[in-house]
This record gives sequence, structure tokens and C-alpha cells, in this order.
Amino acid sequence: MEANGIGELKIPLLQTPEDGAVRTVYFQLSDIKCASCVNSVESVVKNLDGVKSIAVSPLDGRAAIKFDPKFVTVKQIKESIEESGFRVNELHEQDIAVCRVRIKGMACTSCSESVENALQIVEGVKKAIVGLALEEAKVHFDPNLTNVDKIIEAIDDAGFGADLISSGNDANKVHLKLEGVDSAEDVNAVMSSLELAVGVNHVEMDLSEHKVTVSYDPDITGPRSLIYCVQEEASCGSKKYQATLYSPSGQRERDKVNEIRMYRDQFLFSCLFSVPVFVFAMVLPMLPPYGNWLNYKVHNMLTLGLFLRCILSTPVQFIVGKRFYVGSYHSLKRKSANMDVLVALGTNAAYFYSLYILIKALTSDTFEGQDFFETSSMLISFILLGKYLEIVAKGKTSDALGKLTQLVPDKAYLVAIDTDGNIITETEIDTQLIQKNDIIKIVPGSKIPVDGIVIKGQSYANESMITGEARPVDKSPGDKVISGTINENGCILVKATHVGSDTALSQIVQLVQAAQLAKAPVQKLADHISRVFVPIVVVVALITWLGWFIPGEAGIYPKHWIPKAMDAFELALQFAISVLVVACPCALGLATPTAVMVASGMGASQGVLIKGGDALEKAHKASSEHPIAKAVAAHAKRLRQKFGSCTEEVPDVDDFEVHMGAGVSGKVGDRTVVVGNRRLMHACNVPICSKVEKYISENEILARTCILVSIDGKIAGAFSVTDPVKPEAKRVISFLHSMGISSIIVTGDNCATATAIANEVGIDEVFAEIDPVGKADKVKDLQMKGMTVAMVGDGINDSPALVAADVGMAIGAGTDIAIEAADIVLVKSSLEDVITAIDLSRKTMSRIRLNYIWALGYNILGMPIAAGVLYPFAGIRLPPWLAGACMAASSLSVVSSSLLLQFYKKPLHIESS
Repeated sequence: MEANGIGELKIPLLQTPEDGAVRTVYFQLSDIKCASCVNSVESVVKNLDGVKSIAVSPLDGRAAIKFDPKFVTVKQIKESIEESGFRVNELHEQDIAVCRVRIKGMACTSCSESVENALQIVEGVKKAIVGLALEEAKVHFDPNLTNVDKIIEAIDDAGFGADLISSGNDANKVHLKLEGVDSAEDVNAVMSSLELAVGVNHVEMDLSEHKVTVSYDPDITGPRSLIYCVQEEASCGSKKYQATLYSPSGQRERDKVNEIRMYRDQFLFSCLFSVPVFVFAMVLPMLPPYGNWLNYKVHNMLTLGLFLRCILSTPVQFIVGKRFYVGSYHSLKRKSANMDVLVALGTNAAYFYSLYILIKALTSDTFEGQDFFETSSMLISFILLGKYLEIVAKGKTSDALGKLTQLVPDKAYLVAIDTDGNIITETEIDTQLIQKNDIIKIVPGSKIPVDGIVIKGQSYANESMITGEARPVDKSPGDKVISGTINENGCILVKATHVGSDTALSQIVQLVQAAQLAKAPVQKLADHISRVFVPIVVVVALITWLGWFIPGEAGIYPKHWIPKAMDAFELALQFAISVLVVACPCALGLATPTAVMVASGMGASQGVLIKGGDALEKAHKASSEHPIAKAVAAHAKRLRQKFGSCTEEVPDVDDFEVHMGAGVSGKVGDRTVVVGNRRLMHACNVPICSKVEKYISENEILARTCILVSIDGKIAGAFSVTDPVKPEAKRVISFLHSMGISSIIVTGDNCATATAIANEVGIDEVFAEIDPVGKADKVKDLQMKGMTVAMVGDGINDSPALVAADVGMAIGAGTDIAIEAADIVLVKSSLEDVITAIDLSRKTMSRIRLNYIWALGYNILGMPIAAGVLYPFAGIRLPPWLAGACMAASSLSVVSSSLLLQFYKKPLHIESS
């Protein structure tokens, strides 16, 4: 990259999905022993037509090959590898597409499981993950066997609403809303114009919605060019077309607002009828003479009050309560039971028994009975109120993540510059219209809209909202800037290198969303309980009814226990209905995902990126570089520029080989060069003289690592490097010890260097001169002793151990392979965030356990009280409408409990020196 930043930045800050037109196949290869074996396989495969890239891991023999299926098949690739002398033991063709679907109508884990089961039985679906709190599903499927329409149809058949959020690689897609497209000729004009545009790969038209989706190559074109294509090139004569950006992601917020409004409106509509019912049934009869008119007999024993209660409660039962009937039908259809079943059973029992009372009163001149119309209507109203409050609270669980997504400004200044870097034109545009290689002007105090490189100007950027680092970072030409950060005091020009979904901020949001979608292992408890919860509640309600009805009819308990105007049947029925509605599986299902949503969002906002177990992607790239190696190479280039000849050509390195945990070797011209540690020199039969041994010993005592260089089998030089101990390391280790966590150093460095560093920071146990596989083995040894192991690392040598550990933590400034292999990324590269990650995890698990106490507590205490356990002793009984209020309160309390994690503060904060 040139100093002025004009050079292209090719590698994204976080890895992006691959192009949808290219497929990837993974092979497990046998007999891969060293880097030369890797080179053999790569050279054979690269020669095949259609192969885009190949990466083979020398650690475990796993090969990832990207290819164009138009030119080469998986079978041909496999055969070519076998012909080169390596066995292919496993074959996994990744002809897999991914889509995200928004799901409506899920109330508990029973619902999410039903959706998962419905998706799993669809032919071609490989994996389906459904997030209850996130109200989304991520589906991996074979596009040769099924498609998005069939997936949505399966969800609809299961009784839930479904809307497509995204499919395939949306990083390189733009959605446009069209105006003026009214006929087939208009469609053809727009389609042909877009399809012929340079850089466009695929065009999909949705005429019913007047939308078009365009897949494109971001290196060639972008949304601004595509809009111009529609409005200028497709338009002909007087026929003009308009195109504007349409964001499917914004639909989620609109749907959430509409859902909140829907529950609010339904609750208010329900109250319009249920409040008068409650007043007529419970209030006015206790206020004579104001309630006497309700006892006016319309016909036989049918009173005006009973008639009005029936008229007013019917719309609540069948109009407002329709959703419970529909939900119950679909739930029973898929042979499961959820909250809707309980509510439908309880309200129907109350309503239809009351209807029976009304008919008896209408046809008899002596019958007296107690109706429960107020029970069914008030029950529905309280449940709707609870759902309304729950949805409002659930919306707040993603506030921390929402704040991240709102960091990107709406507008940006697009400029054109001359060869001297002077601004020629300046235009304010929508941030979503920024394309790769655009030059953006960032004024003081404004937010940076894209990832890019500073090409002119100097300033300081406040990156605390992304990295958690409070101190402003100096930015000058050639430096990278991150979208969402704030330009503090200077005006700078930035060349966009990553836009839209490719930015680091967008990828952080995507990873956190994936973590929120993944189920935590503790969620299994709720899943197991929810499977049998509703059937058990129904059985308990039936037993409750029989337990009160039969003894009442038999006169086993005193008659005065039965309230006036009731009989044993009605008292038993009321207890049974209370049991049905007081128990709700919703709170159990929300206990874990709501806490995970809040915690992962808070972690991301504080520089701790928690990927989530299911989101962990293992990447093996032989081309990753160690940060010290890059530092040495950069220093050598500076020395050459200072002391070397400008005309001198540096020959390429042939037969380059990586000796894991030891060094590298290769041929420079006709000379063999080996660079590495003492162990590598012995392996290559390079003798080490006493002078060099003394140099090594002196530096190892100073906690430095010595690197030896041999040319043609003789030591040609030596130098020492040190990865300086982070200033906060000693305090972090001390704090970890105070938390009851022991610390161990496992390193490839020599024993003397490792011991010196351990003494400096306060670590007692040291394992030195360990290769990458040995690091992973050491992790496994500790796990075999019953320990839970967290591994913190930053280099390619650490990746096997990061994968093997119970929790892998990658330093954000480390190599890409370490970041990909880890469960948690410490974005701002501060060791204090090791403590933050552990402490946040502990606080989250503590909150989840508390949520389960809330959820189970309501049911364990509520069901016996609802069943009338206290009634014989204290005269306490739980009316059904009050039981419904308790059920609503259980879900609300769980969500509110999770929201308290938003007040999380770091336990240790170390100011940068």
C-alpha cells in the first residue's frame, strides 16, 4: 500500500462471505506432514480450470477449495488430489445456500421447536436454527432440492407467519424500489438495462411489490451506478423510471412497531367490552341500590345483567380471542401444545359454561347459577396486556446492538479530487449509496460512514464505540478508519475500501446477531420442560377439577366452603381454569435468549465480541502471518530503503516452507536460507558456534526470543525479538487470581524467555517450547483433570488451542486465523477485556439462573395456589382473571430481569499509558 493510501485494501477487517457464484468444497486429506506436502496439493489443484483458490492446513490436513462448477466438478478435484499421492478420507460438498426468515407468532420454546421441526423435514434443508427472542430463523439448504418459497411455505403450514429477510450473499446485493414500471415493456426495459450493466451478476424482479434485487460485483459497480442505470439508461423518451433504495432490514423495525401497535389496539378493544363486563359482574352488585337494575328478569331467570355480560364478552371471546383459536389449531395440528392451547381451554371452559348457564336461566323459572363471562373476557384482556408489555420490553433487549447499527450517519459528502488531491466537486449523498473507491470528506465532529484509508488530512478518531478504547487515535494518510467512529478535530479525505455489509461494524453486528440466534446449552433445560409442560398442566387442571367436584358432590368438605350462588361444579371449574391459565411456558422460553441478547449487545459495545457457540467458524489458512513476522519484514524493508540500492532487485523466494513453531526456510536465488529458532537449526544440521550460543543465552535472560539465520548450512546472523508484555498484564493476572482463576503460560518460546515473562507478570506455571499441536494437547490435559479452560492467543500457532479450549479468546490485533478460531474476540486488544469477558459471562449465567427462578417460581407457587391448596385453611383462592394477570407478569418479570444487564459495568478498567 502506498503511503498516500491510494493503493487498494484487499483484505477486509473481518472475513466476508464468499461470492454466491463460486462454490466451496472441503476435503480431509491424509498424509499431509509438512508445508511441502501442502505445496504439492495446491500446485496440482491450482492447475485445474475453474479453481479459484485453495487453502490447505498443514496442522490437520483440511483443504478448502473454491471453484466454479461451470468448469470443474468436485469429482475431478478429488481425483486430481488422489493422483498426486494423497488420500481423501472425507468429502463435504458445500453446495449450500443460506437464508434468514423473520417469523411471526412465536410465543414460547414450544413454538420455536415446532418451526425447527417443520423446517427440518423439508427436503434439502440441512440445518435450521430458530431464535425465539430474535424472532428469526437461519436456514441452511441445498438449492438443488428446495428454495426459499418452499421454506416459507413450510413455516406457514406450521401456523406461523414468515417473511424473507435475506438470502444468499446480501453483501453484494442491492434492493431498489421502482416507480413508473407498470407494464411488461417497462419490466423488460429495466431488466435488460440492469442485466447489461457492467458488474451486474443477477437481477430479480418482484413486479407485485415494484421491487428489483440486483447482485453485483462491488469492485466494478455499486448502488449509485445501478440507480443511474434505471433512471437514465432504461428510461426512453417521455417514459421515465425512478429508483430508490429499499432496505429489507428496515422491515423488521416496521414489523415490530406494527406488532406493538396491534397488541395495544387489541388490548384497548378488549377493554372496551371486558371492563363493563367486570363492572356489571363484580362492582355494581356490591353497590346497592346502583346495581339493582342488573337483577331485572328479561325472561324466566335470565337477568339483564347476565344478558349484558354475554353480549359484551362474546366479541372478546371470538374476535379478540381468535388468535388463540388459530394458534391452538396449528399447535395441535403439529402434535404439540403451547400457551395458546392453555388460554383457549381456559377461556372456552369459562365462556361455554356461562353460555350453558344463560340457556338454563332462559328456559327455567327456578334455575339459579353463577356465570363466568367476566372470567373469559378479563382473562383475554390481561393476557393481551402482558403480551403488549412483554413485546415492548423484548424490543429493549437489543438496544445495545441497535445503538451500534445507528452509529453510521445517514448522509455523507462525496467528493471528486484532482491529481494534487484538491477537491473539484462535493455532493451530499445517502450513506447507502457510497461505492467502493469513493472519496468521502469527513468534517470535524462527524461520524465516519465507511471503512477506508485516509488519503489526505490529519485528525484524531474516537473509536470507543467500536473498540471500547477511550483515547482518540491519530489518523494520517495511509491509516485505516472504521465506520461508525467519530472524526474529532481535523478534516480528512477517506477512500472507501469496505462499504455496506462489508464494513467491520456491519460484520460485528452480523456476528452478534448470529450469537443471539444460537442457543446456549443451558437453554436445553427450558426446551425439555416446555415439551411436557402443557400436557402436564392440562392433566393437573383435570385432577384439580375432579379433586374439588367429586368431594363437593359427596359432601366430604363443608358446604360453607362453596361461595353463595355457586355449586361444587362451578367452584371446581373455577379452580381448574385458574390452574390452566396461571401456568405459562413463555417465561421459561424467554429466560435464556433475552439474557443472551442483552449480554452479547453489551459486550459488543464494550469491545468484547462474543460470537456464540453455533456461530463459531473454523478457518484454516496457511497464508496467515504472525504479527512479529510482519514486524520483522516491515523493519527489513525500512532498512533496505535507507541503506540499500534503489535499483537492486530482490529475488523471489522459491520452495518456501513453514516449520510450525520453529521458523521458515526457502531458496533465494541459488542459496538455501533458513530463519528460525535453535531447534530448527539442529533439525537442519546447522552447527551453532559458542559465540552465537552466548548471544542466545544473554537475550533469553532478558525475555527476548533469538532468531537465527543460516545461509547454505552456516549461521550468517542472529537477532532478538520481543513481543512486549502488555502494560496491563500484571494487574489483569492479579485480578484473575482474586476471581479464583489460575493462569498458565503455554508458549513456543524457550524456557528462559518464558520464565522471565512469567516472573514479570506473576504467573507460576510455565510450559515452554511447545509446538501448536502441543498447545492443544496441553489444553486437553487440563480438561481431562476436570478444569474449564479459557485460551487467550493471537497467532496462527495458537489457533489449534483456541479451538480445543472451552472458551477461545483472540486478541483483536492478532492474525485472522486466530480471530476466526476463537469464541470471543477482544476487539481493542486489551487484556483487561479477558476479565470483562469472564465477568460478563458470569453475570449473564447468574441472570439466566435468576430468570429460571422467576419463571419456575411463578409456576411452582402459582399452580398450587390456583388449585386451591390454601383455600381450606386461609380462604384464599385465585380467580381465573387474576391467574391470567400472574401469567402475564411471569414473562414480563423475566424480560425485565434480563434488561438489568444493560447496566453492566466493567469490573476492571485500566487507563492506557
